[in-house]
Amino acid sequence: MKDRIRTDLLDLMQVPGLSGHEDRVRRAIRDRLGEVGVKADTDRLGNLVAHFPGDGPSVMLFTHMDQLGFIVRRIEADGLIRLERLGGVPERALAAQEVLICVGEGRDVPGVIANKSHHATAPDEKYRVTPYSEVFVDTGLASAEAVEATGIQIGSPVVYAPHARALADDRIMGTSVDDRAGCAVLLEMARLLNARTSGPPVHLAFSVQEEFNLRGALPLAQKLRPDIAIQLDLMLATDTPDMGARGDMFLGGGPGMSLYSFHGRGTLNGVIPHPAMVHLFDDTARAQGIPLQRSAQVGVLTDLSYVQLVGDGVAAVDMGFPMRYSHSAREVCDLNDLVSLTQLLDAALARIGPDFSLDRDDYT
Repeated sequence: MKDRIRTDLLDLMQVPGLSGHEDRVRRAIRDRLGEVGVKADTDRLGNLVAHFPGDGPSVMLFTHMDQLGFIVRRIEADGLIRLERLGGVPERALAAQEVLICVGEGRDVPGVIANKSHHATAPDEKYRVTPYSEVFVDTGLASAEAVEATGIQIGSPVVYAPHARALADDRIMGTSVDDRAGCAVLLEMARLLNARTSGPPVHLAFSVQEEFNLRGALPLAQKLRPDIAIQLDLMLATDTPDMGARGDMFLGGGPGMSLYSFHGRGTLNGVIPHPAMVHLFDDTARAQGIPLQRSAQVGVLTDLSYVQLVGDGVAAVDMGFPMRYSHSAREVCDLNDLVSLTQLLDAALARIGPDFSLDRDDYT
């Protein structure tokens, strides 16, 4: 299992898929599903879903396949390119980053976000973060005409240059660990669900536009009307000196469960998980001997915030894996956490039968 998850993760991290432009990633995932005999359908937004029949409350198990990045805003006469930010891109981590401007497979154009020469940097500039509106990309091309001849135009998607590398002790480092790690886990879950002989109906989905507006999964959820929604995403690792006060989440410490998430800027939303889901994963982890870490964070939001509000309401929970350096060009996760998360999900789904209660009064 670990080798399959490693291979899927490293491969998917190399595929660019800006939010709203996930087609290459979707095709790569669909091809992998097809290799194990799992058929998947795509809706108009680009969500990919596979259905596994069963008995009991229906489950939507999903993760997002898009990544954050930029959109080309302007092409200067001298060929330098201005960007518009898409998603929560950290401006202080942009200078000198290599990027990829996506115009088509085999035709993408590499570039670099400029960083003012050190020798020309004034003392009052040394500690100033350049706003994204002021940064520009250098592709090496010296005119707007030369840039446009490559296929680059206003609206072209731009991502951190795809990169994936194995570190020591089963750690993985690179671009879009958020949330290609979740995709790798769901691919392994598809293999397990395809071979099972019992269990609840499961809609296994890879969603779009999570990094853009968190609502790409909504049309799918409105169509499926699940009873239960389990979303997979990163959990903020707090095992580095800059994060210690934020929580108690460690790489290699096992999968995580969010008990509270809230985002108070712009979008007032979050998830307080349904008690049936909390009990399910607590009990399953204990029975399986899987360490389960707990998270409670402000400033974190997933598309589950909207999926939970579909129909009469959905019993929802955010599950995930610890990850360091979120939204930067080099994120880090631990493969063993992904394996444990897969095992926990598989065992938890097996406990959801026709008599599984979603009545909140049963868990008080």
